[in-house]
Amino acid sequence: MLKTPIILLNFKLYSQALGKHALELAKVAEKVAHETNITIGVIPPLVELGRIAQSIDIPIFAQTAEPHPAGSHTGSVTLTSIKETGATGVLLNHSERPLKLIDIDAMIASAKKLNLLTVVCSNNPRVSKAAAVLDPTAVAFEPPELIGTGISVSTAQPEVVQEAVQQIQEGNPKVLPLCGAGVSTAEDVSQALRLGTKGVLLASAYVKAKNPYQLLLEMATAAQKYV
Repeated sequence: MLKTPIILLNFKLYSQALGKHALELAKVAEKVAHETNITIGVIPPLVELGRIAQSIDIPIFAQTAEPHPAGSHTGSVTLTSIKETGATGVLLNHSERPLKLIDIDAMIASAKKLNLLTVVCSNNPRVSKAAAVLDPTAVAFEPPELIGTGISVSTAQPEVVQEAVQQIQEGNPKVLPLCGAGVSTAEDVSQALRLGTKGVLLASAYVKAKNPYQLLLEMATAAQKYV
């Protein structure tokens, strides 16, 4: 289980997070995590997963996976292959990589057998509850319309965040409720935690920041108040 609060950083496939830049961003996250004692996880491009997993000691997640066993599946990313890289877990059902509910269910079960953590993304409170029932490590509520806008869900839709947290807890009180979409500042992080979440998921605000270290340090410092 992850110690809360949590800050998860999705690198996506931004040019600022390709090649050597992915490792640089991961190292910054590791530095801030050690300085603040806040759990910070990174979600780098899949092609960088193994290299980064062997280079840092903070949680590292794959950006997605597919419901296939090892075998003849050209181009697929399986849970077994993710485990072999040394990664900690996997992000499932991001709005840019949606999955069928039956596949999410199967992959959560398989991930548990491999001791991989699972963070399932959801687009509304009702789906958040359904995802929580499947017993992942965490459910991250992210309204797709706010992703990448710089308008934080915790500010723009506080009542919906609270509803999502409630639905997740009703679905499974063991599951960690997270929120994302537009999270860009330390205040966004504070607001999300005040609303009852156990952490945040963000991408472009960190990856494209002029000073990723300073931004992440401010966010982690804000999160310290909710340990």
